[in-house]
Amino acid sequence: MLRLSVIRGVCRSFSARSVSRSRFGVRILRCDREPVPPGSCNWTSTRDGSSSSSIQVGKHPNRTRSLGAKDAIRESIQKSKKEIAALQKSQPAFNPVLAIIQAGEDDQVLEMNKKIAAEIGLNVIHICLPRECSEDEVVEEILKLNEDSKVHGLVLHLPAATQTSKVLNTVKLEKDIDGVSDINVGRLIQGDVSEGFVPPLARAVIELLDKSLEGKTVLIVGENGPIEVALQCLIQRKGGVAMSCVWNSNNLQKQADIVVLTNGKPGEIPPNCLSPGTTVINCAAAVVSEGLNSQHRDVESMVEMGVGTLAAALRMENVVESSRRWVERQQYKQWNLRSLKLQPLSPVPSDIEISRGQVPKPVDLLAKEIGLLADEIEVYGKAKAKVRLSLLERLKEQPDGKYVLVAGITPTPLGEGKSTVTIGLVQALTAHLQVNSFACLRQPSQGPTFGVKGGAAGGGYAQVIPMEEFNLHLTGDIHAITAANNLLAAAIDARILHESTQSDKALYNRLVPSVNGVRKFASIQLARLHRLGINKSDPSTLTAEEITSFVRLDIDPATITWQRVLDTNDRFLRKITVGQANTEKGFIRQTQFDIAVASEIMAILALTDGLADMKDRLGKMVVASDKKGHPVTAEDLGVTGALAVLMKDAIKPTLMQTLEVRQSVFVHAGPFANIAHGNSSVLADKIALKLVGEGGFVVTEAGFGADIGMEKFFNIKCRISGLRPNVVVLVATVRALKMHGGGPNVSAGAPLPKEYTDENLKLVADGCCNLQKQIQIAHHFGVPVVVALNVFKTDTKAETDLVCQIAKDAGASDAVPCYHWARGGKGSVELAKAVREAANQQNSFKFLYDLQLPIVEKIRTVAQKVYGAEDIELSPEAQTKIDNYTKQGFGTLPICMAKTHLSLSHLPDKKGVPTGFILPIRDVRASIGAGFIYPLVGTMSTMPGLPTRPCFYDIDLDPETEQITGLF
Repeated sequence: MLRLSVIRGVCRSFSARSVSRSRFGVRILRCDREPVPPGSCNWTSTRDGSSSSSIQVGKHPNRTRSLGAKDAIRESIQKSKKEIAALQKSQPAFNPVLAIIQAGEDDQVLEMNKKIAAEIGLNVIHICLPRECSEDEVVEEILKLNEDSKVHGLVLHLPAATQTSKVLNTVKLEKDIDGVSDINVGRLIQGDVSEGFVPPLARAVIELLDKSLEGKTVLIVGENGPIEVALQCLIQRKGGVAMSCVWNSNNLQKQADIVVLTNGKPGEIPPNCLSPGTTVINCAAAVVSEGLNSQHRDVESMVEMGVGTLAAALRMENVVESSRRWVERQQYKQWNLRSLKLQPLSPVPSDIEISRGQVPKPVDLLAKEIGLLADEIEVYGKAKAKVRLSLLERLKEQPDGKYVLVAGITPTPLGEGKSTVTIGLVQALTAHLQVNSFACLRQPSQGPTFGVKGGAAGGGYAQVIPMEEFNLHLTGDIHAITAANNLLAAAIDARILHESTQSDKALYNRLVPSVNGVRKFASIQLARLHRLGINKSDPSTLTAEEITSFVRLDIDPATITWQRVLDTNDRFLRKITVGQANTEKGFIRQTQFDIAVASEIMAILALTDGLADMKDRLGKMVVASDKKGHPVTAEDLGVTGALAVLMKDAIKPTLMQTLEVRQSVFVHAGPFANIAHGNSSVLADKIALKLVGEGGFVVTEAGFGADIGMEKFFNIKCRISGLRPNVVVLVATVRALKMHGGGPNVSAGAPLPKEYTDENLKLVADGCCNLQKQIQIAHHFGVPVVVALNVFKTDTKAETDLVCQIAKDAGASDAVPCYHWARGGKGSVELAKAVREAANQQNSFKFLYDLQLPIVEKIRTVAQKVYGAEDIELSPEAQTKIDNYTKQGFGTLPICMAKTHLSLSHLPDKKGVPTGFILPIRDVRASIGAGFIYPLVGTMSTMPGLPTRPCFYDIDLDPETEQITGLF
């Protein structure tokens, strides 16, 4: 037993050097000796985690001793060790990390945290700031650690003046292991700490008092901060009555059974404020008054090793728990999409009116619902986000879902609704069949958007929203491609000019300049030296011959294949002259512009599987030949790194949402199918296949007819990606079939002739030859086909029944009329069921040709088996280029035919299934970075032109509301 008066003597026994100033500006009395034995007392400050004492005042028959802190500390440390061992057993490469931001000097608290962290196996990042650092400097460090996915917990060891609300609330919820942010405390009050933490100091007090709290009155003395609020909440949950007051002796109330001192200010506790039997838990640097009243001479004290040490151990428990949650978040999560039922109107409003009638879900919420982590998205506005490629590494063990390709028959100039079918199908799968599904679409070019075709977001009640953002700029990927493409074009012409006007010495001095007296090669220049067989790194050691080889690319202007691009239909850029200014010194040549989506960089974006691969492909792009016939690449020009920098954000797929379920859509890459390979990106498909999970569906789209987009999807995209489709959805319309059956021409903007609006079974039956041919093309690759008949309001039941029957007779697994445009997902439920059934069938996917075949034979194979040509005819220029590409080692690349999309042949007006024709190959180009050879068939142009009445006549902006009108 120890009288309270003895405390005075114990406190005086501390040596002078053990008295220091804490960061809270209060006295800390710290014992330098071994733990004080019973009959004495050890006082220290524990607001920020140091040791403390439990004191009991006076004799009390029902006194309850608190749980031994030593046992609780030991138990906590052992628990943390076991949990870390379990985590590292399941994730051998995983290392939990604690970050500490310190301002000021080291103290016992800091050392205690680091010691326990080391004991349980945590790695510690210790950031030291000056004691006088500003609030903004601390916030800056916190923000960096927030974004570091390797950090699982953050401790702020700061002066009181720096621990502002702004600082505390900057720490991410999942890293706030001290549990003092407003969100953490708020969730604790609500009883939900599933994503937050209980403050370790508050939890330590409760653990020490747990068995003695029922029915007791607890007075919390200190500031009204997060620790005090957390204590009140926890005490009440344990059956106690919690009261609080600021540190002022006048506010102390004698009726308390337990007093908890949380945050000290200079001062003392008058003894007359403590009733006999009161238990005092000191979490602060306060001392009991020396003016003890004689009536309290029988006070006894029970000494325990500290609340602060236990708090430190519990703090490390929180780090371990944060680590466990992080590991858990890395695992695949079941989707939790919140669907929204559509209420379709009749007649169906315009696409843009429908789009605006639905409020998009915040994209960060959508991302969470489909299992994306917060640090895996980069939000653009409210409805778009880039998705980081790190997700593929996180979910690499997750089985892929089913892979569905949407293709079509040979279309009319109006398009037959592949994008609409794609969106309708995923809405049906998810909203009505409760199956995870993802649509992967191409980003539309502004050329067609302002030209003839309009947007590509789908339509009616099956579209991507917001459709204005989808169709205009999106996240700037096409602009990035344009910038990168034209930088390379500028580099080509500039290099020719400089080589033609400078000596070898002058070129060398400019290409490898002396900076501050130091001359060295750039890394990309060292790579060029290595390719030339010059294994030197000191610029001063090159011989005259080596300098000539290094500085001279000797580009032959006649062989330049790299064109400038623009994302606008502009027929007057199909042939231009550059270099006419006097400053270009007579270097004039003819060239052209292509539409931006025809750039090889767009094809690379669509086919790459990561940043390293993209950079490698960009460097391999062949832009011309030198005067000896050797290929000249972007790497030779030294521009590879700059191109990669321009494309570093474009490589990330853009997440958007559908109208009905507000479910996930990836929009990424946008190569045309007639002048490029016409598919959305490999990365978007791969990420989506992981996210939907086993049993889910990814529906991706190939441009134009199956003879173009689907053939390239199989022979190029699947070959490069390693992905294999489960089923092809072939989109047809009665309108297009009538055109193939001999109906009159269809023109954008002109009324449809009556043949297309009146029932005409003969035209439909005759036109089904094109549908049968496209089914046959799909079967060449061994993939089952489901025909989706996109129904228009003028179609009759007899016509739709006829088409479906002919399709089934031609070998389609099923053929289904679809009404998604007018009804949303409900109108494509039967299609979704048919696709699900067909996707579960065995297929025997195979490529159409062997890559080892000569280039000419691969072209001939596509022409005969896909287009139905009798043979091919090569122009002399095409033959010369084929010979040159073969000589340069590019003969084993796949073929990407540039051909009109309006006919199976090279002649747009030849409908149905033309036969017996000779396919003319007028030119052949090589996209070495993308990885294919592309022959140009007939008069195919890579720069579309504007029609007499483009879509832009109807597009306008309301300056009051900033709303766009006229897009479709």
